[in-house]
Amino acid sequence: MHDCLPILLNRGGEEGIALKTKDMMKSRQVWVPGPVIVGAGPSGMAAAACLKVKGVPSMVIERSSCIASLWQLRTYDRLRLHLPKKFCELPLMPFPDSFPTYPTKQQFITYLEAYAKRFDLNPVFNEMVEKASYALGFWRVHTRSAEGAMTEYVCRWLVVATGENSEAVVPEIEGMGEFKGPVEHTSWYRSGDAFREKKVLVVGCGNSGMEVALDLCNHHAHPTLVVRDALHVLPREILGRSTFGLSMCLLKWFPVRVVDTFLLFMSWLMLGDTSFVGLNRPSIGPLELKAVSGKTPVLDIGTLSKIKSGHIKVRPAIKKMTMNGAEFIDGRVDDFDAVILATGYRSNVPSWLKESDFFSDVDGLPRKPFPNGWKGEKGLYAVGFTKRGLMGSSMDALRIAQDIEHCWKAHA
Repeated sequence: MHDCLPILLNRGGEEGIALKTKDMMKSRQVWVPGPVIVGAGPSGMAAAACLKVKGVPSMVIERSSCIASLWQLRTYDRLRLHLPKKFCELPLMPFPDSFPTYPTKQQFITYLEAYAKRFDLNPVFNEMVEKASYALGFWRVHTRSAEGAMTEYVCRWLVVATGENSEAVVPEIEGMGEFKGPVEHTSWYRSGDAFREKKVLVVGCGNSGMEVALDLCNHHAHPTLVVRDALHVLPREILGRSTFGLSMCLLKWFPVRVVDTFLLFMSWLMLGDTSFVGLNRPSIGPLELKAVSGKTPVLDIGTLSKIKSGHIKVRPAIKKMTMNGAEFIDGRVDDFDAVILATGYRSNVPSWLKESDFFSDVDGLPRKPFPNGWKGEKGLYAVGFTKRGLMGSSMDALRIAQDIEHCWKAHA
């Protein structure tokens, strides 16, 4: 750095200092006075907004061309928030009163765009973080633009906001290469209209898999749902209130196992015994399971009735794929025209963050369990890794902004 010439640079509405290198067209170094936030999804936007209202500037770096790229580019058309909007709003700005209890995909995107505009958040788009490491008292974040230009951002604080859903999980299934039909992950699925009258195998039975199967059914396709493990299916609402909201209220007064007993009893009254249609429940209750493993219960929005009526078939785990379909572990063989992998996402943090004390190099999540997984050492933070959705992201963002504010004022 001793042979670099400092010049002024303005990026994302914040003033920084660029250090001119020998070849400015190929690489440059940028000093960022405040934190660098990697990821312009809801979590990154929340962190940037909370910092801004405290007078702390930040720079948000995003690999895609827009905010909330998962929502804008990799979600199906019929998607709605699975929880009521009051549990999904970001800090400092509620949803419009005109929005329904469960906003649509487009309504949520509109809300996020309004959020970015209100707090004047201007991420640097189309820059992929290739490496971030700590050296000599600073974080150094190396990025590559869509055009190939390389930049090194130097900062005192690094906020990782790439979240739990950075990369699609594509499982290895024996014989998948022999299957002659199309195979796509739900990140590419948009609507069941493209599969009208086709037999479609949906692999995965979380909220996305269940909803995609319902969407296919509503578009006159013939879906089969692979249910490999036991799972909890709960009604989305109980006694006129959201199941999630009711659970949060009851947990203030009763132990988890008591609330779980109540949820399972109400689910049995409203949905019946799901094991009769191939959906076996785990041995522990839904809230306890969520706390132990992070596995979210499915909130039913109509899929279960389609399973009961036979419009959606249920099969156990796949033994192997064939040229025309699949063989299951119970010995049955079915033909299919297409396969949709509702197999979820994973964190990509280990691929670029050169640090292994705070983030696990196995699953890319903070090693400390909630609610202590937001702060690491040497100015490293995490937002959006709580396995508690947008409400968890908001809690993280508020904590991070308050913590960095203290350091910011101390250095002022």
